[in-house]
Amino acid sequence: MIWDLHCHLSGVEGDTPDLRMANLIRFADRMGIERVVIFMGYPFATDPTPDELREQNDQVLQALSHWHDRAFGFAYVSPKHVDVSLAEIDRCVRDGPLVGIKLWVAQRCSDPAVDPLVARCAELKGAIFQHTWNKANGNLQGSSTAGDMAVMAARHPQTPLICGHTGGDWELGIRAIRASANVSVDLGGSDPTAGMVEMAVRELGAARVIYGSDAGGRSFASQLAKVTSAAISEEEKSMILGGNLKRMLLPILRAKGMRV
Repeated sequence: MIWDLHCHLSGVEGDTPDLRMANLIRFADRMGIERVVIFMGYPFATDPTPDELREQNDQVLQALSHWHDRAFGFAYVSPKHVDVSLAEIDRCVRDGPLVGIKLWVAQRCSDPAVDPLVARCAELKGAIFQHTWNKANGNLQGSSTAGDMAVMAARHPQTPLICGHTGGDWELGIRAIRASANVSVDLGGSDPTAGMVEMAVRELGAARVIYGSDAGGRSFASQLAKVTSAAISEEEKSMILGGNLKRMLLPILRAKGMRV
């Protein structure tokens, strides 16, 4: 069972969300990926306005409309627009088919402004995905590092959180969130460098490591290779490739009456 935590409509060919989703599923089929999670529409908006948040969530909702047996979605929200984002969580997660939220680079997650969004999603049992990256040439002003993630995690110690991209610089990222027991790491997006998955399993435990690809920005094949080629047990690979994500999503799937 392979479930991909981290997919986008951006970077996939197609003039409509439906065409892009069909192509994404076609590529997933080629690699034996059973289910994908998508979030954010197109084009990418690093500091989205309220209208852009709604529009991009509408694109995701449309993309999912014919693929509920193969895909899940997260709502794109921003702590710059708390009231609008709370309304989007209610519209798309509470009252719609989406099962979590995606926070990107508009504002660092160490800022308490993000707390109402995390709390609302947690009430609904949804997944909470925070993009993190530590760039050698400096981050965007609002872009979070794994260190910011650890600060947010300390404010929500009982809430499961996902550290996107394992912090980008994964050696720093793993160390930054190692003591944050409620934080899992997403493997997607970085180059398939030897040792990444092994270190994550060694330092965090396999239960806190989740496969994601960052498709269409990255290929499914290169990102799967991180796990399938890692020097870890088959049981640990199985957990990372699908078991951990399924376990994380089961509470909200059951609350929505969705069977998997």
